[in-house]
Amino acid sequence: MSKPRPTEEVESADAAPDAKAPDAAARAGHAFRKRATCKIIVDTCADFAPGVAEALGVEVIGFPFVMDDGEHVADLWKSMTPHDFYERVRAGENVTTSAVTPGRFLECFEHAAEEGLPTIYLSFTAALSSSFYAAEQAADMVRESHPGFQIEVIDNLCDSVASELLAIEVVRQAGNGLSFDELVSWTKEARYFLQGYFTLDSFDALARGGRIPPAAAQVGGKLDIKPELSYDLDASLSLKGMCRGRKKALRAILADFHDNWSGDASLPVAIVSADAEKDADWVEEQVRKEPGCSDLAIIRSQCSPVLGAHVGPGMVALTFWGSDRRERVSLTDRIARKVRGGQDAS
Repeated sequence: MSKPRPTEEVESADAAPDAKAPDAAARAGHAFRKRATCKIIVDTCADFAPGVAEALGVEVIGFPFVMDDGEHVADLWKSMTPHDFYERVRAGENVTTSAVTPGRFLECFEHAAEEGLPTIYLSFTAALSSSFYAAEQAADMVRESHPGFQIEVIDNLCDSVASELLAIEVVRQAGNGLSFDELVSWTKEARYFLQGYFTLDSFDALARGGRIPPAAAQVGGKLDIKPELSYDLDASLSLKGMCRGRKKALRAILADFHDNWSGDASLPVAIVSADAEKDADWVEEQVRKEPGCSDLAIIRSQCSPVLGAHVGPGMVALTFWGSDRRERVSLTDRIARKVRGGQDAS
Protein backbone atom coordinates (compact mmCIF):
# COMPACT_ATOMS: atom_id res chain seq x y z
CA MET A 1 0.00 0.00 0.00
CA SER A 2 1.15 3.50 -0.75
CA LYS A 3 1.45 4.02 2.15
CA PRO A 4 -16.54 29.07 7.42
CA ARG A 5 -18.93 28.49 2.90
CA PRO A 6 -16.23 29.48 4.21
CA THR A 7 -14.31 26.73 2.62
CA GLU A 8 -11.13 27.40 0.72
CA GLU A 9 -10.84 26.98 -2.99
CA VAL A 10 -7.25 26.70 -4.05
CA GLU A 11 -5.26 27.48 -7.14
CA SER A 12 -6.45 26.81 -10.65
CA ALA A 13 -6.11 23.34 -12.11
CA ASP A 14 -2.85 24.11 -13.90
CA ALA A 15 -1.18 25.84 -10.97
CA ALA A 16 2.31 24.81 -9.94
CA PRO A 17 2.96 23.14 -6.59
CA ASP A 18 3.19 25.50 -3.61
CA ALA A 19 6.88 25.77 -2.83
CA LYS A 20 6.10 26.74 0.78
CA ALA A 21 4.18 23.55 1.48
CA PRO A 22 5.85 20.21 2.23
CA ASP A 23 6.86 18.53 -1.00
CA ALA A 24 4.60 15.52 -0.44
CA ALA A 25 1.52 17.75 -0.22
CA ALA A 26 2.59 19.99 -3.09
CA ARG A 27 3.20 17.11 -5.49
CA ALA A 28 0.01 15.31 -4.48
CA GLY A 29 -2.09 18.44 -4.85
CA HIS A 30 -0.63 19.31 -8.24
CA ALA A 31 -1.53 15.91 -9.71
CA PHE A 32 -4.95 15.97 -8.03
CA ARG A 33 -5.90 19.37 -9.43
CA LYS A 34 -4.94 18.32 -12.95
CA ARG A 35 -7.24 15.29 -12.81
CA ALA A 36 -10.10 16.74 -10.72
CA THR A 37 -12.24 13.59 -10.96
CA CYS A 38 -13.59 14.04 -7.43
CA LYS A 39 -13.83 16.60 -4.66
CA ILE A 40 -12.21 16.08 -1.26
CA ILE A 41 -13.34 17.91 1.86
CA VAL A 42 -11.48 17.90 5.18
CA ASP A 43 -11.78 19.77 8.46
CA THR A 44 -9.56 21.77 10.77
CA CYS A 45 -9.31 18.95 13.33
CA ALA A 46 -6.69 17.40 11.04
CA ASP A 47 -4.35 20.11 12.41
CA PHE A 48 -2.87 20.93 9.01
CA ALA A 49 0.53 22.55 8.86
CA PRO A 50 0.64 25.97 7.17
CA GLY A 51 0.06 25.69 3.44
CA VAL A 52 -0.71 21.97 3.37
CA ALA A 53 -4.49 22.12 2.88
CA GLU A 54 -4.09 24.77 0.20
CA ALA A 55 -1.40 22.80 -1.59
CA LEU A 56 -3.55 19.66 -1.56
CA GLY A 57 -6.45 21.40 -3.28
CA VAL A 58 -9.02 20.38 -0.69
CA GLU A 59 -11.82 22.32 0.95
CA VAL A 60 -11.67 22.88 4.70
CA ILE A 61 -14.56 22.98 7.15
CA GLY A 62 -13.75 24.98 10.28
CA PHE A 63 -14.86 23.61 13.66
CA PRO A 64 -16.29 26.08 16.21
CA PHE A 65 -14.99 26.94 19.66
CA VAL A 66 -15.92 29.55 22.26
CA MET A 67 -13.63 31.76 24.34
CA ASP A 68 -14.34 34.63 26.69
CA ASP A 69 -14.74 37.04 23.76
CA GLY A 70 -17.33 34.87 21.99
CA GLU A 71 -17.51 32.20 19.32
CA HIS A 72 -14.66 31.55 16.91
CA VAL A 73 -14.25 29.17 13.99
CA ALA A 74 -10.93 27.38 13.59
CA ASP A 75 -9.26 28.71 10.44
CA LEU A 76 -5.83 27.06 10.43
CA TRP A 77 -4.44 29.84 12.63
CA LYS A 78 -5.14 32.68 10.22
CA SER A 79 -6.89 34.94 12.76
CA MET A 80 -5.01 33.95 15.93
CA THR A 81 -1.53 32.59 16.55
CA PRO A 82 -1.08 29.30 18.40
CA HIS A 83 1.03 31.01 21.04
CA ASP A 84 -1.64 33.65 21.72
CA PHE A 85 -4.33 30.98 22.02
CA TYR A 86 -2.37 28.79 24.40
CA GLU A 87 -1.21 31.75 26.47
CA ARG A 88 -4.87 32.61 27.05
CA VAL A 89 -5.48 29.02 28.15
CA ARG A 90 -2.44 29.14 30.46
CA ALA A 91 -3.86 32.32 31.97
CA GLY A 92 -6.99 30.41 32.96
CA GLU A 93 -9.36 31.18 30.13
CA ASN A 94 -11.89 28.43 29.53
CA VAL A 95 -12.39 27.17 25.99
CA THR A 96 -15.47 25.17 25.04
CA THR A 97 -16.16 23.32 21.83
CA SER A 98 -19.28 22.13 20.03
CA ALA A 99 -20.15 19.90 17.11
CA VAL A 100 -20.61 21.25 13.61
CA THR A 101 -24.32 21.44 12.79
CA PRO A 102 -26.01 19.46 10.01
CA GLY A 103 -26.91 22.81 8.45
CA ARG A 104 -23.28 23.78 8.10
CA PHE A 105 -22.45 20.48 6.46
CA LEU A 106 -25.54 20.73 4.26
CA GLU A 107 -24.38 24.10 2.93
CA CYS A 108 -20.98 22.66 2.06
CA PHE A 109 -22.30 19.43 0.52
CA GLU A 110 -24.96 21.18 -1.54
CA HIS A 111 -22.27 23.37 -3.03
CA ALA A 112 -20.31 20.25 -3.90
CA ALA A 113 -23.40 18.68 -5.50
CA GLU A 114 -23.91 21.77 -7.63
CA GLU A 115 -20.33 21.40 -8.88
CA GLY A 116 -21.21 17.84 -9.82
CA LEU A 117 -18.03 16.04 -8.82
CA PRO A 118 -18.23 12.91 -6.63
CA THR A 119 -17.29 14.05 -3.13
CA ILE A 120 -15.50 12.51 -0.16
CA TYR A 121 -15.49 14.14 3.26
CA LEU A 122 -12.67 12.91 5.51
CA SER A 123 -14.34 13.47 8.85
CA PHE A 124 -13.00 14.06 12.33
CA THR A 125 -13.60 10.78 14.11
CA ALA A 126 -16.97 9.90 15.57
CA ALA A 127 -15.16 8.59 18.66
CA LEU A 128 -14.48 12.18 19.72
CA SER A 129 -17.23 14.25 18.12
CA SER A 130 -20.86 13.90 17.05
CA SER A 131 -20.03 16.05 14.01
CA PHE A 132 -19.54 12.85 12.00
CA TYR A 133 -23.21 11.96 12.45
CA ALA A 134 -24.27 15.49 11.53
CA ALA A 135 -22.24 15.13 8.33
CA GLU A 136 -23.89 11.80 7.54
CA GLN A 137 -27.31 13.36 8.07
CA ALA A 138 -26.45 16.21 5.72
CA ALA A 139 -25.09 13.80 3.12
CA ASP A 140 -28.35 11.83 3.17
CA MET A 141 -30.31 15.05 2.61
CA VAL A 142 -28.14 15.98 -0.37
CA ARG A 143 -28.52 12.52 -1.90
CA GLU A 144 -32.28 12.99 -1.74
CA SER A 145 -32.22 16.46 -3.26
CA HIS A 146 -29.58 15.56 -5.89
CA PRO A 147 -30.33 12.02 -7.11
CA GLY A 148 -27.27 10.34 -8.55
CA PHE A 149 -24.80 12.55 -6.71
CA GLN A 150 -22.04 10.48 -5.13
CA ILE A 151 -20.94 11.57 -1.68
CA GLU A 152 -19.23 9.56 1.05
CA VAL A 153 -18.58 10.62 4.64
CA ILE A 154 -15.60 8.65 5.99
CA ASP A 155 -14.62 8.52 9.65
CA ASN A 156 -10.84 9.05 9.71
CA LEU A 157 -10.55 6.69 12.72
CA CYS A 158 -7.51 8.69 13.80
CA ASP A 159 -6.80 12.03 15.43
CA SER A 160 -5.05 15.30 14.71
CA VAL A 161 -2.16 15.23 12.23
CA ALA A 162 -2.64 11.52 11.56
CA SER A 163 -5.68 12.75 9.64
CA GLU A 164 -3.43 15.20 7.81
CA LEU A 165 -1.20 12.33 6.69
CA LEU A 166 -4.29 10.44 5.55
CA ALA A 167 -5.53 13.44 3.56
CA ILE A 168 -2.19 13.79 1.78
CA GLU A 169 -2.27 10.18 0.65
CA VAL A 170 -5.96 10.26 -0.31
CA VAL A 171 -5.24 13.23 -2.54
CA ARG A 172 -2.20 11.48 -3.98
CA GLN A 173 -4.17 8.34 -4.77
CA ALA A 174 -6.89 10.44 -6.40
CA GLY A 175 -4.20 12.13 -8.48
CA ASN A 176 -2.90 8.70 -9.44
CA GLY A 177 -6.26 7.95 -11.02
CA LEU A 178 -8.25 5.92 -8.50
CA SER A 179 -11.97 6.13 -9.22
CA PHE A 180 -14.40 7.43 -6.59
CA ASP A 181 -15.36 3.92 -5.47
CA GLU A 182 -11.74 2.79 -5.44
CA LEU A 183 -10.71 5.84 -3.42
CA VAL A 184 -13.44 5.20 -0.85
CA SER A 185 -12.29 1.60 -0.46
CA TRP A 186 -8.62 2.62 -0.32
CA THR A 187 -9.30 5.19 2.40
CA LYS A 188 -11.35 2.84 4.55
CA GLU A 189 -8.49 0.34 4.50
CA ALA A 190 -5.56 2.78 4.74
CA ARG A 191 -6.80 4.61 7.86
CA TYR A 192 -5.94 1.58 10.00
CA PHE A 193 -2.25 1.96 9.16
CA LEU A 194 -1.90 5.38 10.80
CA GLN A 195 -0.24 5.40 14.21
CA GLY A 196 -0.23 8.26 16.70
CA TYR A 197 1.32 8.71 20.15
CA PHE A 198 1.30 11.79 22.35
CA THR A 199 1.93 13.14 25.80
CA LEU A 200 0.47 15.99 27.83
CA ASP A 201 2.15 18.52 30.06
CA SER A 202 -0.57 18.09 32.69
CA PHE A 203 -3.86 16.32 33.32
CA ASP A 204 -5.71 19.61 33.87
CA ALA A 205 -7.45 19.77 30.49
CA LEU A 206 -8.56 16.14 30.73
CA ALA A 207 -9.97 16.84 34.20
CA ARG A 208 -11.86 19.91 32.99
CA GLY A 209 -13.34 17.84 30.18
CA GLY A 210 -14.47 15.17 32.62
CA ARG A 211 -12.19 12.48 31.18
CA ILE A 212 -10.41 11.92 34.51
CA PRO A 213 -11.32 12.90 38.11
CA PRO A 214 -9.89 16.24 39.31
CA ALA A 215 -8.22 14.43 42.24
CA ALA A 216 -6.31 12.22 39.80
CA ALA A 217 -5.09 15.31 37.96
CA GLN A 218 -3.84 16.83 41.21
CA VAL A 219 -1.98 13.68 42.19
CA GLY A 220 -0.45 13.40 38.74
CA GLY A 221 0.81 16.95 38.96
CA LYS A 222 2.36 16.51 42.39
CA LEU A 223 4.19 13.34 41.33
CA ASP A 224 5.28 14.79 37.96
CA ILE A 225 3.41 11.98 36.18
CA LYS A 226 3.13 12.39 32.42
CA PRO A 227 0.86 10.15 30.38
CA GLU A 228 1.61 8.56 27.05
CA LEU A 229 -1.58 8.21 25.05
CA SER A 230 -2.64 6.79 21.72
CA TYR A 231 -5.99 5.86 20.20
CA ASP A 232 -7.88 2.61 19.86
CA LEU A 233 -9.15 0.97 16.71
CA ASP A 234 -12.19 3.25 16.69
CA ALA A 235 -9.99 6.30 17.53
CA SER A 236 -11.05 6.55 21.18
CA LEU A 237 -8.20 7.84 23.33
CA SER A 238 -6.27 5.14 25.16
CA LEU A 239 -3.68 5.36 27.90
CA LYS A 240 -0.46 3.65 26.87
CA GLY A 241 1.45 4.27 30.06
CA MET A 242 2.45 6.64 32.84
CA CYS A 243 5.93 8.14 32.99
CA ARG A 244 7.80 9.97 35.73
CA GLY A 245 8.83 13.18 34.01
CA ARG A 246 8.43 14.78 30.62
CA LYS A 247 11.57 13.36 29.00
CA LYS A 248 10.59 9.78 29.80
CA ALA A 249 7.17 10.36 28.22
CA LEU A 250 8.78 11.73 25.07
CA ARG A 251 11.14 8.77 24.95
CA ALA A 252 8.15 6.42 25.26
CA ILE A 253 6.66 8.04 22.15
CA LEU A 254 9.92 7.50 20.29
CA ALA A 255 10.01 3.86 21.39
CA ASP A 256 6.57 3.32 19.87
CA PHE A 257 7.75 4.96 16.66
CA HIS A 258 10.71 2.59 16.59
CA ASP A 259 8.43 -0.42 17.10
CA ASN A 260 5.61 0.52 14.73
CA TRP A 261 6.96 2.69 11.89
CA SER A 262 6.37 1.21 8.44
CA GLY A 263 9.97 1.80 7.36
CA ASP A 264 8.72 3.50 4.18
CA ALA A 265 10.76 6.72 4.02
CA SER A 266 8.74 7.93 1.03
CA LEU A 267 5.82 8.69 3.36
CA PRO A 268 6.01 11.78 5.60
CA VAL A 269 5.84 11.76 9.38
CA ALA A 270 4.00 14.50 11.29
CA ILE A 271 4.79 16.13 14.62
CA VAL A 272 2.26 18.44 16.26
CA SER A 273 2.51 20.37 19.50
CA ALA A 274 0.34 22.65 21.57
CA ASP A 275 2.79 25.55 21.79
CA ALA A 276 5.62 23.22 22.84
CA GLU A 277 8.04 23.69 19.97
CA LYS A 278 11.18 23.05 22.00
CA ASP A 279 10.05 19.52 22.84
CA ALA A 280 8.76 18.99 19.30
CA ASP A 281 12.21 20.00 18.01
CA TRP A 282 13.78 17.39 20.29
CA VAL A 283 11.39 14.68 19.08
CA GLU A 284 12.21 15.52 15.46
CA GLU A 285 15.94 15.39 16.21
CA GLN A 286 15.57 11.94 17.78
CA VAL A 287 13.39 10.61 14.94
CA ARG A 288 16.09 11.56 12.45
CA LYS A 289 18.57 9.43 14.40
CA GLU A 290 16.50 6.33 13.70
CA PRO A 291 17.83 4.08 10.89
CA GLY A 292 16.61 5.28 7.51
CA CYS A 293 15.10 8.48 8.90
CA SER A 294 17.84 11.08 8.43
CA ASP A 295 16.18 12.53 5.33
CA LEU A 296 12.60 11.68 6.26
CA ALA A 297 10.01 14.33 5.39
CA ILE A 298 8.66 15.58 8.72
CA ILE A 299 5.65 17.89 8.72
CA ARG A 300 5.37 20.22 11.71
CA SER A 301 2.19 21.89 12.89
CA GLN A 302 0.36 23.26 15.92
CA CYS A 303 -2.64 21.61 17.55
CA SER A 304 -5.88 23.39 16.57
CA PRO A 305 -7.97 25.25 19.17
CA VAL A 306 -10.69 22.57 19.15
CA LEU A 307 -8.34 19.74 20.05
CA GLY A 308 -6.11 22.06 22.06
CA ALA A 309 -9.02 22.85 24.37
CA HIS A 310 -9.09 19.18 25.40
CA VAL A 311 -5.36 18.44 25.67
CA GLY A 312 -4.08 21.77 26.98
CA PRO A 313 -0.79 23.60 26.34
CA GLY A 314 2.31 21.44 26.11
CA MET A 315 0.92 18.45 24.22
CA VAL A 316 3.36 16.83 21.80
CA ALA A 317 2.38 14.10 19.32
CA LEU A 318 4.17 11.98 16.74
CA THR A 319 2.12 10.36 13.97
CA PHE A 320 3.21 8.16 11.09
CA TRP A 321 2.32 5.35 8.71
CA GLY A 322 2.96 2.08 10.48
CA SER A 323 1.67 -1.35 11.34
CA ASP A 324 -1.99 -2.30 11.03
CA ARG A 325 -3.78 -1.11 14.19
CA ARG A 326 -6.20 -4.00 13.83
CA GLU A 327 -3.36 -6.30 14.86
CA ARG A 328 -3.63 -4.84 18.37
CA VAL A 329 -7.23 -6.03 18.72
CA SER A 330 -7.73 -8.26 21.74
CA LEU A 331 -8.28 -11.99 21.43
CA THR A 332 -11.97 -11.78 22.31
CA ASP A 333 -12.55 -8.96 19.81
CA ARG A 334 -10.84 -11.03 17.13
CA ILE A 335 -13.25 -13.87 17.90
CA ALA A 336 -16.16 -11.43 17.54
CA ARG A 337 -14.84 -10.28 14.17
CA LYS A 338 -14.57 -13.89 13.04
CA VAL A 339 -18.17 -14.54 14.11
CA ARG A 340 -19.25 -11.54 12.07
CA GLY A 341 -17.50 -12.95 9.06
CA GLY A 342 -14.21 -11.09 9.37
CA GLN A 343 -15.71 -7.62 9.15
CA ASP A 344 -13.73 -4.71 10.50
CA ALA A 345 -14.26 -4.00 14.17
CA SER A 346 -15.49 -0.54 13.21
